[in-house]
Amino acid sequence: MGARRRSREVALQALYQMEMSGRKPVESLEVLCRHFEVSDRAEGYARELVEGIAGKWDEINDRIRRCAANWRLERMTVIDRNIIRLAVYELCCRDDVPPRVAINEAVELAKKYGTGESGAFINGVIDAVNRAGGGRAGDAPEDDAPEDDAPEDDAPEDDGREAAGG
Repeated sequence: MGARRRSREVALQALYQMEMSGRKPVESLEVLCRHFEVSDRAEGYARELVEGIAGKWDEINDRIRRCAANWRLERMTVIDRNIIRLAVYELCCRDDVPPRVAINEAVELAKKYGTGESGAFINGVIDAVNRAGGGRAGDAPEDDAPEDDAPEDDAPEDDGREAAGG
């Protein structure tokens, strides 16, 4: 498993633990990294994710609420909503993660940690965020964006995944 995928898993677990126990996100992350002996590289990106999501909590939740048709955030499973938060953060706030990678990684997390319906549900919500102008928070127009932030050849080819249809 790649370091970034492991980072996303650890970040998801920290967000879940935070919601369930009331711990601060970074505290949850530190406990998980010590307990599961997470590599420094994976811990570094997981920390960026957890701190970034915590810092943009309201903005991320607002984006999800606007795009999750007929679903209140509070009604989503804890796992699903935290996978969505993670993907929306990467989609909207990270210049180094192409949108299709954020979506695909969220679907993979859903397959591993969610219910049978999680993959399609999460894919739909994140795709809606992306189509609604998910873009980077505070982004400049695309023409002004640096060209080398997210090389296309590093991203997977398929952005729909079979989970979206089933």
